[in-house]
Amino acid sequence: MTCHNCNTRCKKSGKHRNGLQRYQCCQCRKTFTEDHATPLGTMYTSLDDAAKAIELLCEGCSVGTVERITELNRRTILSLLALVGANCERLLENRIHGLPVTDVQADEIWGFVGCKEKHNVTGDPEKGDAYCFVGIERHSKLVLTWHLGQRSAYDTAVFIEKLNAATVGSFQITTDGFSPYVDAVLTSLGTRVSFAQLIKVYAAAPDEHRYSPPRVIEAVVKPIWGNPDPERICTSHVERSNGTMRTNIRRLTRLTYAFSKKRANLRAALALYFAWYNYCHVVRTLRVTPAMQAGIADHVWSIQELLEAA
Repeated sequence: MTCHNCNTRCKKSGKHRNGLQRYQCCQCRKTFTEDHATPLGTMYTSLDDAAKAIELLCEGCSVGTVERITELNRRTILSLLALVGANCERLLENRIHGLPVTDVQADEIWGFVGCKEKHNVTGDPEKGDAYCFVGIERHSKLVLTWHLGQRSAYDTAVFIEKLNAATVGSFQITTDGFSPYVDAVLTSLGTRVSFAQLIKVYAAAPDEHRYSPPRVIEAVVKPIWGNPDPERICTSHVERSNGTMRTNIRRLTRLTYAFSKKRANLRAALALYFAWYNYCHVVRTLRVTPAMQAGIADHVWSIQELLEAA
């Protein structure tokens, strides 16, 4: 170790209270501490502590629960979530690109930021309803792409364009009855896909059961174009995936206090979950991760591997 001022050799001079080695220059007598190891950018959190916090977040724990278990500060956990979430979003975009698929299902899952849309009296665009569009491959359960936005024609088009970049070749795609899907799929995917919609008709729920899910009274199969296989016109797999999302992303769990206060944190939590789900989560019916089933990974990733890859 050499001195930063006079470039002469230094001698050890005890250790700092944080465990880092201290040095003293033999010529100018100045002391300094060795550099912090920062595997997570500018954060001083160790990789082991970060992996523990990320694992708890992916298993459905709230930020408060992670704070109590790991004894990390709440702001540190949220900063870690924002950093790892942004890295995971880039990881998915780089690794899931031009992937051959056969059967894709797409759906939207509702959430909110700060308050529900009807209570957003200020009209703040960062508050209110937030819909996450999800596209998965039916056989591998791989999340091909996702998009956070509003349930609008614009965000639907952005989502389908992302799906176009993530896939290659011909395949069958099934969505729900949301009408903007028709124009979005035609514009981005065109005739290289066989497209169908599954339109579910719900019964009106009585007022005393306002928190109960509505009952499906009919499912209408509507082929749009191409030659979709009637046996494969289904959205059950992506809807089951949405249920797993609400279980493992605490801020999406219904009827709790654990909702997102910032849209950026919700986006980071979604990106982290999808990367963890694809590479670290073993699907019970497959006995492997979706990435292994799709052939883009050869083993189950640990949380530390995910952090290092991202």
